Amino acid sequence: MNRFMPIVLVAGATALPAAAQDHISGQWIVTVDRLGTPEYSTLNLRRDGDALRGDWDGESVTGTIKGRGVVLTIRDRRTAVYRFTGTSGRDGISGVADYPDNNHPELRLRFGFSARRVPDRPPTGPQVHVFTPADYSNSFSAERRPVLTIWPGDTVRTTTVDSGGMDAQGVTRALFGNPQTGPFFIAGAAPGDTVVVHILKLQPNRDWAESLDSIVGRALGTALVPKAGALGKTVRWRLDREGGFATPAEASGRLKDFRVPLRPMLGGLSLAPGFATPPMSTGDTGRAGGDMDFPEVIAGNAVLLPVQQPGGLLYLGDGHAAQGDGETSQYGLETSMDVEFRVELIKGRAIGMPRVESPTELMVLGQAGSLDEALKSATTGLILWLQQDYGLTLSEAAQVIGAAMRYSVPNLAGRSVGVAARIGKALLPPREPPRP
Repeated sequence: MNRFMPIVLVAGATALPAAAQDHISGQWIVTVDRLGTPEYSTLNLRRDGDALRGDWDGESVTGTIKGRGVVLTIRDRRTAVYRFTGTSGRDGISGVADYPDNNHPELRLRFGFSARRVPDRPPTGPQVHVFTPADYSNSFSAERRPVLTIWPGDTVRTTTVDSGGMDAQGVTRALFGNPQTGPFFIAGAAPGDTVVVHILKLQPNRDWAESLDSIVGRALGTALVPKAGALGKTVRWRLDREGGFATPAEASGRLKDFRVPLRPMLGGLSLAPGFATPPMSTGDTGRAGGDMDFPEVIAGNAVLLPVQQPGGLLYLGDGHAAQGDGETSQYGLETSMDVEFRVELIKGRAIGMPRVESPTELMVLGQAGSLDEALKSATTGLILWLQQDYGLTLSEAAQVIGAAMRYSVPNLAGRSVGVAARIGKALLPPREPPRP
């Protein structure tokens, strides 16, 4: 959305029942079909008699309301005018948008549009939502209708299926390929903000997981390639949820006593990509997260993601009971999960890539097509965090990371790879207070 272009919204003139008139006040999500590409924006309205005021993606709005007819005007220094003509009803407002043609200023373009109202925040403060998924998504998309509206401070308790689409009972509920629960619409989140996802609980909800005995090509030396062709078999793991460890179910020989500690994590966590960006596969990664497979996305840590669409649109899934760095077998210990998380919102604070904060560490995840580019991205992201929150100069940040930064490699299994730049918080100066 070009936020510097004015907008006029006009709804039809049919009389609106008195009981419904106040429903115009609040937050709306406007969708414009721009020649087959949906464009989303946030409209906040306040009614005072027949007058309307508010903002549209931060730009000032004035207008009037008469019956079902709504006229909203947004002007900037160029004084261009956009017109939306539609009809209000139970499902919101829909109609035709009349836009200037950016390529031919003397011409106009007409697009379909709709606007849906965001539910009001309950007056009782932060809520705890219990959400049971009815279906799942195989893309991180801005076009999928939100499954639930939540507000900063709210907590959600929900579940995920495994990467193959199986639930806690082993029933196939979704298409394989890391199906995700969501998206959750975070009221008030807008492009340029940062969503903070506090992971409160991650617990496998069944007593088994699956992995492979393979080794991804990026981690396989040429001496092993001839023998690696025989790999790729499924390995079933028993999960001792009470004891906190996993063992290969049919292990024998040297592995008959092998076991690994459970360390439940989410491989997938993402917000939706921005305008004119196609939906992203749940096997891929981007600026706002994705199939990161970062073993530090665990209970007790917070994940910070940049908002690119109204409401953020939060997805989560691909639970692993445990995973080594790199996910070198292509799979972690794939299983279904019980998940509990809380969201917060940092208004007007943009970040360039996913960040993870534990009680002891700052971690920035760089994701790219090569390890070199991912490492550059992660290092740059950590330096920017030190500058932004700790007030370090570039010279000071260089000294800090040169003496104390560590790297880990979360993901080698996807089309992109991930490198995490990490530093202990105890080594850093006091955090600067947020700027107003």
